[in-house]
Amino acid sequence: MKPLPPLLWLQAFEAAARTLSFTAAGHELGVTQAAISQRIRLLEDRLGQRLFVRHPRSLSLTPAGQAWLPSLQDAFTRLAEGTREVFGEPGESPVTLRTTPVVQQNWLAPRVAAFREAHSEIALRLVSAIWPDDFGPEGADLEIRYGRGDWPGVEALSLGQAVMVPVCAPALAERFATPADLAGHTLLHAVGFAVGWPAWLEAVGAAGLESRCAALSCDNQMMTLALAARGAGIALTHRRLIEERDDLVVALELPVESDEGFWLVRPARRQPRPEAERLWGWLAQGLDD
Repeated sequence: MKPLPPLLWLQAFEAAARTLSFTAAGHELGVTQAAISQRIRLLEDRLGQRLFVRHPRSLSLTPAGQAWLPSLQDAFTRLAEGTREVFGEPGESPVTLRTTPVVQQNWLAPRVAAFREAHSEIALRLVSAIWPDDFGPEGADLEIRYGRGDWPGVEALSLGQAVMVPVCAPALAERFATPADLAGHTLLHAVGFAVGWPAWLEAVGAAGLESRCAALSCDNQMMTLALAARGAGIALTHRRLIEERDDLVVALELPVESDEGFWLVRPARRQPRPEAERLWGWLAQGLDD
């Protein structure tokens, strides 16, 4: 595709076409009338068509200029709307919170909804992080991370005791009374957790039972929970992540503690903005909800 003309030329045309004055366009854009005139001529040369009819004391648009102006104005409007949506109003930067999709959907969503009801004046931006490398000190005011809470350079607040429980669709729950009842069923494995199925089975006195079960592995816990909710197997997850769901129940009430868990995190050396401080306090206050 042929490269678009420079943005400065497009701005000059839009302002001059709207005001029908190179002088007024120059005042609006903070440049001289001569600079606007030069940009328009360069733009016309690039396009190969005249955009203005230059009268002794006035301007008018050519048919080509009249036809092009609405498309250009629509493009500028879309660009402005997209900029406001991502970055907020001028002078207003949204509070950015980064975490994994499974935490966003299963723990964070109802809390953010309540926060927005109480503080509608604060703009929020939620960013997904899937892999450990997606987290970092730049680009986010707050994060919710999974691990042991020993990251350097951050203040970390535990989101509560981490216990792992097996979960399944409600229709399957009555089939499980003891760990031995899992034999022959599909165990849904999510990578990256210290307490996976082998560790959980060993802790509940059923070491090696996974060899008598079918296995389905996923690279994220959101998928294991989605499959479990559809009756495709039993997932192992943090109890906290299913508290807001009615399509999953605990299959066996045998919680196993993990030394890894979810943490509310923010940079330790950066003075938090008041809006970010308010969100931090809101989430911290609701940890026991």
